[in-house]
Amino acid sequence: MRDLSGQKRELGDGFSVARVLPQRDARTVGPFVFFDYFGPVEFKPGHGIDVRPHPHIGLATITYLFEGSQVHRDSLGNTQEILPGDVNWMTAGRGIAHSERTGPEVRARGHRMHGIQSWVGLPRANEDDPPSFQHAGKAKLPSREKDGVSMRLVCGKAFGMEAPVIVPMPIFYVDAHIKAGSSIVLEDDYEERGAMVVGGAVEAGGKRHEDGDMTIFDKGEHAQIKALTDARVMLLGGAPLDGERHVWWNFVASSRERIEKAKDDWKAGRFARIPGDDKEFIPLPEH
Repeated sequence: MRDLSGQKRELGDGFSVARVLPQRDARTVGPFVFFDYFGPVEFKPGHGIDVRPHPHIGLATITYLFEGSQVHRDSLGNTQEILPGDVNWMTAGRGIAHSERTGPEVRARGHRMHGIQSWVGLPRANEDDPPSFQHAGKAKLPSREKDGVSMRLVCGKAFGMEAPVIVPMPIFYVDAHIKAGSSIVLEDDYEERGAMVVGGAVEAGGKRHEDGDMTIFDKGEHAQIKALTDARVMLLGGAPLDGERHVWWNFVASSRERIEKAKDDWKAGRFARIPGDDKEFIPLPEH
């Protein structure tokens, strides 16, 4: 068992983001190569999030909110408001650009923001697939409740459930609410398994874990999570990636050459523009 906590970075307006994956002691959990935990934060009226247009290759992004909302736009022409419990799965494949912003009505009234942005590496055979976008509302996600534990399956397969989002790899991602004194055991169907506490406190492996803590279980380990208080935990993992992945800025690829090409393409303006959000962009980092 390994325990991780993200290092928080302040982005202004009291908004902080903790990068949980990758870290030196844990680069991936199953296909998950990136895990950013943000909030909770109260945005005053007139304030919000503005992630300007930026590119991705070789991965799929998963946006999942506990509170607040975001407006997703991408270079395929999709515009989608993301609400708590919804799933946004954007496959970058050979290349896509997108932006994430607070909508005008939500920004005007002020709001509370709390959620997770994660990336999964695509299998080698799918790295250059055409980009695509899937959205599944909260009501469409399978759920179950038993013995003080309620679960909603975000994507993949787990606990006898299968999510509607089509995925190209063995993966599971579950939003679990556990009442104080109750517990859950992660199935050993998947080689790599983890748990991220996003509210309350739990015990795993004889240790206490609180909001913002991630536990990565060893292969074959009895992965029991007991709630010490009412708790909310994201369960995640799947099959390991089929080979090494290089991660640079917003790019994931099995070869450094592919990342170099993506860098050149973004710098030269060869990525498609985002309809309705084509006046700004995040420039390629110098380092």
